[in-house]
Amino acid sequence: MLLALLLAVVPALAAASGIPPVVSGDPDVNAVVEMVTAGQFRAAATRIDAALRRPDTSSDARRALEFQRERMQRMRLDFSLTADAAKTKLRKDIPSLTDAEFAQWDAHGLFERMDIDGQRRYFNRAPANLFHLSEQARRLRQGEHVAYATSGLPRDINDNYIDFDRQIIAQAKATGKTSVLPQRVQVTQTVTVDADAVPAGKTVRAWIPYPRADKGQQEDIRFIASQPSAHQIAPESALQRTVYLEQPAQAGKPTVFKITYAVTLYAQYHAIDPARVQPEPVTPELAPYVAERAPHVVFTGPLRVFSRQVVGDATNPYDIARRIYAAVDAIPWAGAREYSTIPDISAYTLDAGHGDCGEQTLLLITLMRMNGIPARWQSGWTFTDGQYNDIHDWAEIYLAPYGWVPVDVTYGRLASDDPALKWFYLGGLDNYRIAFNDDFSQPFVPARQHFRSDTVDSQRGEVEWDGGNVYYDKWDYDFAWKVLPAPQG
Repeated sequence: MLLALLLAVVPALAAASGIPPVVSGDPDVNAVVEMVTAGQFRAAATRIDAALRRPDTSSDARRALEFQRERMQRMRLDFSLTADAAKTKLRKDIPSLTDAEFAQWDAHGLFERMDIDGQRRYFNRAPANLFHLSEQARRLRQGEHVAYATSGLPRDINDNYIDFDRQIIAQAKATGKTSVLPQRVQVTQTVTVDADAVPAGKTVRAWIPYPRADKGQQEDIRFIASQPSAHQIAPESALQRTVYLEQPAQAGKPTVFKITYAVTLYAQYHAIDPARVQPEPVTPELAPYVAERAPHVVFTGPLRVFSRQVVGDATNPYDIARRIYAAVDAIPWAGAREYSTIPDISAYTLDAGHGDCGEQTLLLITLMRMNGIPARWQSGWTFTDGQYNDIHDWAEIYLAPYGWVPVDVTYGRLASDDPALKWFYLGGLDNYRIAFNDDFSQPFVPARQHFRSDTVDSQRGEVEWDGGNVYYDKWDYDFAWKVLPAPQG
């Protein structure tokens, strides 16, 4: 039944990706994007309405303008705090907080905020982000709280990774292999749509991220089960791979989608000798990975200046890569607003002076490409042998003669005097992560009809119905895993 329906639906959706088009040169779109970014929502809405009434507005421009209307709604959700509300949240951790201290941190740009139609609103994660950005705030914090490393990981999790990465290096050196320590993992991913988020009887459509095979990183992927049982797995060629599911909404009940699968994950370590690394001619296969790709990989003026400052007189590709890696690693981690609300993520990250894993990774990719080093995206989910798990983004860069090697700039330089361990994540990767995506902003199979909740990444899932997208405030997600026993014999 599901497959028959897909055969009918997919052609109609083929032209839609759920990702707003990049329409360069259209004066209405450009003006509206700038207005929305500046918080001039009323003026933007007026401009959108006028443009949509004109018959000469192109279909791509119409779709881009319609997305800007949705973007404003999402930004209101992200920037939901008044100054008083932000102070109230902060005082749970800093009971002694004064208005003067808040104003001082605010003046230094430590609270992400925007003025929406003249009313100041603060990012709802700004109070928590302060403790990632300010040593003074960390000293004033009281009560029990999780201590974080600069990677954004809880400190105990971060320290465990350091110990484990040491084992990866030892195993790689002992065996002469770059992929080591395979482990079999069974994963269940769940999307739960709120009761009555979709009218009863209407079909709810869900896409849950699913891994692609990547030799030496993740192999032997086996689908086990789904809820509902009918499903469609996107082909390996889908760079943002998903499992598609659908079922009717029931009045007063949540709509639950679930998939279970198993995969073998490998740790990686590439012992890179800088003297062996040479510039690689840009082949047709590598050309896309040194090019700009609007809207999030654009070689802007400020990025060019920053690149020159960082790279200096370096000419060896590995030396250049290491300087870029260190510079981006030095940018503090902080929780991010929704990617779909940011017009140019790499430029935003440099300007904001902080970023989460995806924002740091896109900045790294942009800087690498500006300097002729092929760079591309990976993202998915990271977990541990304990309780911790989270969505995560990282990259790969191409260094001849080693080929594509993994790079996790968010985990960054490790606290070690051993250079191999310190720079482990510039060429190495742990095996406590699953990659769902080998590129950003790629269409789903089958295609979506409406705008995606995340127009860049695909980690939590996506939900829609005929009436529109179902945004994150109307559903939740879960990732459960277990490491399977190693086969005997």
